[in-house]
Amino acid sequence: MNLRFLGIIPARYASTRLSAKPLADIGGKSMIHRVMERAAMAEGLLELVVATDDQRIFDHVVSLGGHAVMTDVSHPSGTDRCYQALCALGEDRYDAVVNIQGDEPFLVPAQVDELCSTLAAAPSGLATLAHHLTDDNDLDDPGKVKITTDLHGDALYFSRAAIPVLRNPVSSPRHAAHRFLKHIGLYAYRTEVLAKLVSLKPSSLELAESLEQLRWLENGYKVRVGLTAHPSFCVDTPADLEEARRLAAQEG
Repeated sequence: MNLRFLGIIPARYASTRLSAKPLADIGGKSMIHRVMERAAMAEGLLELVVATDDQRIFDHVVSLGGHAVMTDVSHPSGTDRCYQALCALGEDRYDAVVNIQGDEPFLVPAQVDELCSTLAAAPSGLATLAHHLTDDNDLDDPGKVKITTDLHGDALYFSRAAIPVLRNPVSSPRHAAHRFLKHIGLYAYRTEVLAKLVSLKPSSLELAESLEQLRWLENGYKVRVGLTAHPSFCVDTPADLEEARRLAAQEG
């Protein structure tokens, strides 16, 4: 069966480190505009919608010819926002949802399709992506989430720390001594699994690392991890925004 995928881009206005970032200008286009354009190029999505909590973002998306849904300001995560958007559009119209981060202006459309394929083969109905880590600085950066997986490709743990720890000193770069995986912040869920995830209460590990996906693992859900050759760039801070503008200028 070919799954009917709904692509949802959560885009909230408030942010502790970079407020109003969906509307931030990057080379003459807003960040959300860039994400929408790239996500729309993915072949596996039946429909694409922006789920926002702010009228300014809603109006901007509509002015670009996009589809937007208003969601509650109080949602604690993008997963909750995705579920409200799914319910507004009709749960029975789709088999699965792809949660596309609204702060990745250089999203590679192929990543969305890779995630769709990963979910289609995931018995748990829950999937994400990872990229082979190639920079030791990322190992020590808590903003870059690392993953360990089992032999089936299901996540064992997500962490802001460098996992696993190399017990014995190495002379080469650490990333060359072990296959470290860096998380790519895309998620896909079967619709029935998404409905269950939003009913879960915050967990101890989640609160410790501030990573929502640990709540799923603590509750026994398996997360299939697909590997992508494409890196990602997430805009979280003013410095990230300046780097995004520099990269956009290089693209022309």
